[in-house]
Amino acid sequence: MLTLVDQVEHVLPQQLVGQVARIVGLTLTVSGFPAPMGASCRLLREHGEPIDAEVVGFHGAETLLLPYADLAGVRRGTRVVMQRTTPTVRVGTGLLGRVLSSRGEFLDGRSAAVLPFRMPLQAAPVAALERPRISAPLSVGVRAIDGMLTVGKGQRLGIFAGSGVGKSTLLGQMARSSSADVNVVVLIGERGREVREFLEKDLGPDGLARSVVVVATGDEPALLRLRAAYVGTCIAEYFRDAGQDVLLMMDSVTRFALAQREIGLAAGEPPATRGYPPSVFSLLPKLLERSGRTNKGSITGLYTVLVEGDDTNEPIADTVRGILDGHVVLSRKLAQQGHWPAIDVLQSISRSMGDVTTDMHRADAQSLRQLLAAYQQTEDLINIGAYQAGSNPLVDAAIQWRSQTLAYLQQATRDRSTLQQATEGLATLAKLKQNSPRTAGPK
Repeated sequence: MLTLVDQVEHVLPQQLVGQVARIVGLTLTVSGFPAPMGASCRLLREHGEPIDAEVVGFHGAETLLLPYADLAGVRRGTRVVMQRTTPTVRVGTGLLGRVLSSRGEFLDGRSAAVLPFRMPLQAAPVAALERPRISAPLSVGVRAIDGMLTVGKGQRLGIFAGSGVGKSTLLGQMARSSSADVNVVVLIGERGREVREFLEKDLGPDGLARSVVVVATGDEPALLRLRAAYVGTCIAEYFRDAGQDVLLMMDSVTRFALAQREIGLAAGEPPATRGYPPSVFSLLPKLLERSGRTNKGSITGLYTVLVEGDDTNEPIADTVRGILDGHVVLSRKLAQQGHWPAIDVLQSISRSMGDVTTDMHRADAQSLRQLLAAYQQTEDLINIGAYQAGSNPLVDAAIQWRSQTLAYLQQATRDRSTLQQATEGLATLAKLKQNSPRTAGPK
């Protein structure tokens, strides 16, 4: 027998309600349900807990939904109720030191924190003319980056590498050692066993204490993997608006794109470049442009890009490189040689370095680049003993100071470096080159 409240709701429904018409793959088609794109919905199964879903498209008069969980128990006619038209996430200072799911649930086994504020999950990027210029450096604690690829507060930098070259380890090292006030680490599509390994080994207690970690493992639905990127960015925006300098690290943008590819194809989008639908290339700038500097604080974005077959020109890598303010390329060849971090300085660039460093710093960095380039161009001749000393003064200096150059660019994962130490080390190398007998200029 219906209660009085049920009878009133039946006559005057307070929520938008529809019914499942059919299921194709993971896509639900709901009739009589004109909910807007991105709306959060709930499927009310007759047996079992409700299942949350999200509106991802439309087909004629029907609405297409993708679920956040397995569809077991859902049948034709299952009721669908709209929860929110605009998804939000709870935020607050209580997030520091915590590990969250992409639904905003705490995963670390500790009691839930009090989060007094809500922010929209998909906020618009800051307007172009409301962005102050990047004018101050941010130390990431890695000597090769601080010295040769200096990062500015509010800059967005891509870390490009194939699988197993050390992207996650490098992120953990920067989270522990950076000069940012808050770290927000987003792990998208990560292997389940590697999450605890990253938290305990790469990030460590010191790094976690001033970090917020958002996790969506590879076995979770594409919607949750996609949502993790937005949740992490939203949390970073909260701390930025509170006047803090935030280091947002996302691993990886490639898996974000793969999740959107699944969603787009399920919603009926045609595949375009290498099977990626157009929505992928539309969402990437909307996500990446949300980092940056404002009059209140800054979000410095470090986005890893998993390149297929070490091809840095594949569609996602090429698109992301055109959006960001620089890129760091990790070399498999250097990693195989035990060179850590495996940063290929000659293929990497920081477009904001000229705005946050002194003339002397840039000159010293350029001097070291010249030594690296000279050695690389002549490496084959040097290895087979065909190079004759004295043929090229720059190559002679590169050979003479090779061990000092490599010592500067390499750094143990537990070692910390400051921006001042990085610039002083560069200056020392530049003096060695200048004092080399064959490269010293006239006195």
